[in-house]
Amino acid sequence: MSRAKRLLDLLQILRRHRHPVRGQDLARELGISIRTLYRDIQSLQAQGAMIEGEAGIGYVLRPGFMLPPLMFSHEEIEALVLGSRWVAERGDHHLAAAAHEALTKITAVLPAALREDADASTLLVGPGRPIAGGDTDLATIRKAIRAERKMEILYADRNTSETKRTVWPFAIGFFDQVRVVVAWCELRSGFRHFRTDRISALTLSDTRYPRRRLALLKEWRVAEGIEPRV
Repeated sequence: MSRAKRLLDLLQILRRHRHPVRGQDLARELGISIRTLYRDIQSLQAQGAMIEGEAGIGYVLRPGFMLPPLMFSHEEIEALVLGSRWVAERGDHHLAAAAHEALTKITAVLPAALREDADASTLLVGPGRPIAGGDTDLATIRKAIRAERKMEILYADRNTSETKRTVWPFAIGFFDQVRVVVAWCELRSGFRHFRTDRISALTLSDTRYPRRRLALLKEWRVAEGIEPRV
């Protein structure tokens, strides 16, 4: 493994952890000696990476460090291009524009040969059926999720009976033909799934819901059997 690849892998490992990671664990995962790990951390710190910690305590990468131009594998580039094309085809127009912009930023810092791979990718997203609820304001729903804010919605069930709900949205599921908001429903005192094509009106509240969205997501995953109970 080249040193440049090893430094990139070290950054990626640190990015996966929010809490300090022991140097011994980092060295073991990278397959290097602890002395080499210390030198690599010093090199990254000299390049501006905000890695905090010390031997015997652990290391953590603080947010805000912008990676310099880096090498991607051919498969990673194909995954990025294919993913952005899928979002452009199946996401709402705000996400579609963001996908194009993100891919443009990524390809701008790639070496010439890899930039050509990205531009000439032959992995295509086929056309799909029209998505139900295409006019729903997903941008507002995403804003509510990011800000952990309550929403007031007018929702119709499968029998077209409408109810007014106060919900705590924390995720959106993108399926082939529908989009589903995953939320805690105050009316039902439980997790519920709301198809966006059945939401006839929605209002973003100024009130934050009392739980963190990551905690809600974890509880929902357990409730759905996606994660085991501990």
